[in-house]
Amino acid sequence: MICIFGGTFDPVHFGHLRPALELQQALEIEQVHLLPCRVPPHRPQPLLAAAHRLTLLRLAIADEPGLAIDTRELQREGPSYMVDTLNSLRAEHGERPLCLALGMDALTGLDRWHRWEQILQLCHLVVMQRPEAQWPRDGVLAERLAPLRVAEVAPLRLHPAGAVLTLPVTQLEISATRIRELLAAGRSARYLLPAAVLERIEQENWYANG
Repeated sequence: MICIFGGTFDPVHFGHLRPALELQQALEIEQVHLLPCRVPPHRPQPLLAAAHRLTLLRLAIADEPGLAIDTRELQREGPSYMVDTLNSLRAEHGERPLCLALGMDALTGLDRWHRWEQILQLCHLVVMQRPEAQWPRDGVLAERLAPLRVAEVAPLRLHPAGAVLTLPVTQLEISATRIRELLAAGRSARYLLPAAVLERIEQENWYANG
């Protein structure tokens, strides 16, 4: 089974890394693949160049075999639509079960994603859930997701796509925006992200000017 975890990672921090590792352990898979986005279609563009964000990701997971990096969105021109990424993965891996990890906030906006219903045909959704998070309660999205929900990991292994599983993970209240603000103000971002990542950011003076 394959699991991808997308994001801009601008910069990568413990709020990304800890949930990703917990997903890897809960799904009992070899690795979770972190998927840095080049051109996010649904949010502001990253401040740091793709090559620099990739450098920081590599530093962040250098000593963690349970996490890997998939660079296909960085190599593709145009908006980084998830449906295109999933089609690419499906072409490579055939009928192997494929999971897309996302937060509940992303799930509630899934119906605004490009060709979102096709996404449900290409992968399983693994929703990283905060204790206070609210599942979509009404509308087309809620109706579409309701029959797909499963309560455990095992059904994900039986089919290539089409299930939705919620998994509780440690949700650290760390914001990349806040990290960038601290660095731009000349303040310390220590303990919010890996030491090797912060060291490289400071060496290169990245984010220092906001």
